[in-house]
Amino acid sequence: MSPSFILKIPDNDDRERRVCNDCGFIDYVNPKIVAGSVVTIGDRILLCRRAIEPRKGFWTLPAGFMEEGESVEAGAMREAMEEAHAQIRIDRLLAVYSVPRISQVQIMYRAELLSDVSAGPESLEVDLFEWKDIPWSELAFPTVVWALTHFAQVRGQSNFAPFANPAGTDRLTN
Repeated sequence: MSPSFILKIPDNDDRERRVCNDCGFIDYVNPKIVAGSVVTIGDRILLCRRAIEPRKGFWTLPAGFMEEGESVEAGAMREAMEEAHAQIRIDRLLAVYSVPRISQVQIMYRAELLSDVSAGPESLEVDLFEWKDIPWSELAFPTVVWALTHFAQVRGQSNFAPFANPAGTDRLTN
């Protein structure tokens, strides 16, 4: 027998949740965490052209949803390998973006490329771009622009504060 869920505010809670009408199990739906990185070698930045929706055909940073049981750093490294067959070394935290409109928290690192790259199954192609050649009008998501912009602001700095967009906003405000 399948569970029968209803929407209600559970005891000692403050918002409506999906609750099993039979056993009282509360099905919490929480934001998804995206782990990724701005990966560089010399003055070039790794971008991947998406082979999947959303935004198929647009360029993005290697990033994606974390898996259960992995650290954020391991998730960023796995995503670089899956999307670009790239081995990377995480340098440090670059930014944390809260995107409540789509229930995501995106955690981006600054990383160094340690290997050759080629398109993985989620990428149509991968390339290393000099700053002046980044295809800005073809970037897949605002958070890609945000991460690249913040990266440019702290490039070459060894001691900087990671950026975090103001709570509850989906926009870069500084």
